[in-house]
Amino acid sequence: MSTQDLTSDGSPLSDLVRRGELFSVDCPSREVLKHLTSRWGVLVLMALLEKDHRFSDLRRKVGGVSEKMLAQTLQTLEADGFVNRFSHPVVPPHVDYSLTPIGREAALKVRDFADWIEVNIGRILAARSSETEKEIA
Repeated sequence: MSTQDLTSDGSPLSDLVRRGELFSVDCPSREVLKHLTSRWGVLVLMALLEKDHRFSDLRRKVGGVSEKMLAQTLQTLEADGFVNRFSHPVVPPHVDYSLTPIGREAALKVRDFADWIEVNIGRILAARSSETEKEIA
């Protein structure tokens, strides 16, 4: 466990969850959690972890995302401080997106979670298939 995974008193951050802060309806962390773990949020963070992207490049990289959803996701991640938006003063407009330092930290954590899913996708699909067979029977 890294020092980034510890609270100021040295206890694991997961203790905060067990104590109920994230479970509280008023916890501001919930909104950030939603942004970081949304389908498009995860994919955008992972794409920007590889390199900076222009909007159109990012849309191609994150297959299946609409322009509207990508724009909303980028605006949300920018507002949360995870993404930088740099608009070049040229015609036609040229905008680059990159991760902030805290965005890079978050993207690394999200990538670990996505990697875990990829490694375990066989087990997950097998469980899903087994559950479907039970429903049919």
